[in-house]
Parts: sequence; structure tokens; C-alpha cells
Amino acid sequence: MSTHHVDQDVFRSVLQENIDWQPFPAFPPAARLAVMVGRPAEPAPYVVRVKLPAGERLMPHRHHEDRVYTVVSGVFYIGRGDVFDEDKLEAYPPGAVIVLPGGTPHFHWARSGEYVTQVTAIGPISLDYVDPRDDPRST
Repeated sequence: MSTHHVDQDVFRSVLQENIDWQPFPAFPPAARLAVMVGRPAEPAPYVVRVKLPAGERLMPHRHHEDRVYTVVSGVFYIGRGDVFDEDKLEAYPPGAVIVLPGGTPHFHWARSGEYVTQVTAIGPISLDYVDPRDDPRST
């Protein structure tokens, strides 16, 4: 599957069965990312999907870019803060939209099973862990 790029003068669609899920260096090994639209490494709009299997966590981190999350499937648990705190998690069902301003420390947990979120933002894509020891890129 080739990714559609912003300003591309071609009608395109992506069916669920054609999504190209890939490991992402900033995620735990079991998590996956799929580029739906754009080139996330460039300073331009992009759309990606994130799949986190049951039980996986993304420890506290920040993104430079403002993000809009749409829950595609499962229950998306997100909490705000510099420390992973189960009591701060908020659960969002499929169809929910969450707006996360750039620089907001937050964390995720696939607490009740796998979830898929779609992220819309303007790149370049970023992910900086609050505690560098949580960053899979540094192991």
C-alpha cells in the first residue's frame, strides 16, 4: 500500500485489511503504527494509526505537535501528568475525539484490551519520554 500525500491530486482510500502496521522505534516492541496520510517526519499534516495490544503501556511522554486522537476501536485509556498514575486514566470509547495540546505530558494504557487510535497532526512527528529510561530507543 502506498501512502496518500497531502496535495496529491488522486482519489485514494485505505481499507482496514490493507493497513500496513509497522513497529515504531519510540514504542514498546508489541505496539504498532501505520501511516495513513502524509509523511510524518516532514513539517506537514499527517494521519497515523496507533495499535496498542492488551496490557501494554506508553509511559509518560510529550509530543511537540498538537494532536487530535480519534478512537477507532477498543477503549483508549489516557492520563495526564509526568508520572504514570492509574487513578488519572480516563477511558474513551470508539468514536471519541480527544484534543491534546503539544507539550502536554500524558500516558496510555491498553487496560481493557487492544485499542486503535487515529492521530491527526502537523509534523514532524515526535515523542519524548519524561523519563529517558522509558524510551525503547535508548536500550
